[in-house]
Amino acid sequence: MIAKPLSGTSRLALVTGGAGYIGMGACAELAASGRRVRVLDVLLHDQQERAAELVEQGVEVIRGDIRDPEARAKALAGADEVVHLAAIVGDPACAVDPELSHAVNVEGSRLLVREARDAGVERMVFASTCSNYGRMADPSVPITEDGDLAPVSLYAEQKVGIERALLADDLTPLLPTCLRFATVYGVAPRMRFDLTVNEFTRDLWADRHLEMFGEQFWRPYVHVRDAGRAIVHVLDQPVEKVGGRVYNVGRSGENYRKLDIVAEIRRQTANGAVSYVARTEDPRDYQVSFDRIANELGFATTRTVPDGIAEVIAGLEAGAFGDPFARAHRNTD
Repeated sequence: MIAKPLSGTSRLALVTGGAGYIGMGACAELAASGRRVRVLDVLLHDQQERAAELVEQGVEVIRGDIRDPEARAKALAGADEVVHLAAIVGDPACAVDPELSHAVNVEGSRLLVREARDAGVERMVFASTCSNYGRMADPSVPITEDGDLAPVSLYAEQKVGIERALLADDLTPLLPTCLRFATVYGVAPRMRFDLTVNEFTRDLWADRHLEMFGEQFWRPYVHVRDAGRAIVHVLDQPVEKVGGRVYNVGRSGENYRKLDIVAEIRRQTANGAVSYVARTEDPRDYQVSFDRIANELGFATTRTVPDGIAEVIAGLEAGAFGDPFARAHRNTD
């Protein structure tokens, strides 16, 4: 078994995918909590500058692929906690290369979990998604963590599969917690403009024509910094309280339809134009309850979709993202 840090030293948290959209904020929150932080990230989206920023903040960065056994062993050495964010993220990215997404999201995750257990790691937070709920029969009733899972995309199917393995297998001493994140938005060091709120805000701010489908379908949303806060909040709980549990991450009042998001953007900019088209490629339609994480753990989000729209517009106005349409700001070509 790999030796743990000497008594009295701070806990070491390994964050896979730590140079990513959620990962950068999660690392900052973990470091602020007094933990030592290590990142394993292949820098798939050319985040060399983000990795350098992490190093400047005192984070240990290992550039490596989660599929590489040597990289996993180096990353897990001495770790007390694992935050597993590394993945081919999102439905479009998984659809581009299903074999790669299976190798990373399924096989890579399974190997990481097994080796973390063998290394004596006690805590793991697995980043899952509310997309696991798919399309509900009655989306007007917010679904809880105990509701049926009905994934309609490869990405969600892979997340459901890992969740089920984590919760069904005896991984002692490892006690995992699965966090089903709502659709994420907001400004982050590794900015993404291929997420609904950010993309719609950018396109209308840039006075472009926004072609929208599925405008009546419901989806929950959570700010990227609140996602990072939730990770640390869970790790700060007694392991017997959160081990083997699933939590939706977001706020119950932050379920929106796409047309609602456009209306919120319209309150902050009059630019651009919107048209609606009939398409069936994205049948997800669900509202989500976030009462469990609020009632059991006392977690509350701090930002709303209008807040996120305002900060994205402010960043665009300030030129903070360079070319907001650049390839670096999305997970697919």
